[in-house]
Amino acid sequence: MKQTTSVSVGGCNFILDEDAYEVLGKYLDNYRKDLDSKESRAAANEILEEVEMRISDLFREKLGGREVVSESIVRDVIAQLGLPEGEDPQPEKSGRPFIEADREEPAATKRKLYRDHDAKKIGGVCAGLSEYFDVDVTVVRVLFVLAVIFASAGIWIYIIFWIVLPEARTAIEKCELYGVPPTAENIEKYSR
Repeated sequence: MKQTTSVSVGGCNFILDEDAYEVLGKYLDNYRKDLDSKESRAAANEILEEVEMRISDLFREKLGGREVVSESIVRDVIAQLGLPEGEDPQPEKSGRPFIEADREEPAATKRKLYRDHDAKKIGGVCAGLSEYFDVDVTVVRVLFVLAVIFASAGIWIYIIFWIVLPEARTAIEKCELYGVPPTAENIEKYSR
């Protein structure tokens, strides 16, 4: 019989067994230390919050009706997210070491259509469409300008997209926009 602990990860409550709690705690502590050495305190907290939200999403995916998060689920999540720089892949106490062979290659993420706030000129619609369709943003902007000049419907189409498309604000949404897996490294990269 193992003891369990109720924890809040990314704003959601989970029940972790004691081994899972230790492995996750060590991972998050090492991740915080790594971030503190590279980022300001506020930026590190924001990035860690994004990572915790991703961990929460992965826990919900992997639980599938079970109530307790086991050590194997935590290890699978860590394998998907990746280890922070300088983290020893060997846990201190656990019976099963985390080795590189355990690391899963993250699956390519399906792209989602968002407005791209980082590359916007007006509302980010053209930048988001260019990322989604993997086309140069200049081509999309020229097409919109031509649609405005020749049909005047282009302005209405742009306004509708501006209203309907959500803006990629979080690091996870940016990963979905660019079609990259939301690993810890990519979350850190797009949190800036």
